[in-house]
Amino acid sequence: MLIFQLIALLGFLAGLYGLYLRYAETRRRPLPPDRSPLKGNPTHGIVYAFTAGMMPWAKESTRLHGIAYLRGIGFHLGIFAALGAFLLSPFWGALPALLSWTLSGVIALGAILGAAGGVLRLVEHNLRGLSLPDDHFAVWLVSAWLALSAIALHGPGWLPAYYLLSAVTLAYIPLGKIRHCLYFFFSRIFFGRFFGRRGVFPHPKTTQ
Repeated sequence: MLIFQLIALLGFLAGLYGLYLRYAETRRRPLPPDRSPLKGNPTHGIVYAFTAGMMPWAKESTRLHGIAYLRGIGFHLGIFAALGAFLLSPFWGALPALLSWTLSGVIALGAILGAAGGVLRLVEHNLRGLSLPDDHFAVWLVSAWLALSAIALHGPGWLPAYYLLSAVTLAYIPLGKIRHCLYFFFSRIFFGRFFGRRGVFPHPKTTQ
């Protein structure tokens, strides 16, 4: 079992190193100079982008597609729970039963919602047209990892397969679409700074 754990650890470290390289590469890219007149506070725009600007009612795409928004939230909650479970995996046997079953339940729900997203990419016309091979591979890889995480939490016999799939999934993060977990922060900062500077976000109060 120690060998499988070391393989998973190597995959985890490879993923972290790959994300660091992506981070360093992105930081080196210069932003175009913004010569628009300063009308607002860029910092306030960044704060808005990471808080109220992420609420479902703040974006038309999520406001009009609430079910898809909730599916995405549940999928990502399952991913966060699976990452936490992975870090705790050497101590699973010592976890309280309530915590163990809660973790597996959240992760299993994430796996189901992730698989639902994968099916939608295959059958929904617009999503199918927008999806690249990496989009399909990433969502099914993560969904399979979530499912195996939930199973392995209560089935020790699945641990070798779990650690091997964990190594593949974690090492793949900086290589494919999953690396958006890093670019998300860059995009939200750019978005908030850009519109905060123009006084668009946070929305200015209207006067009567």
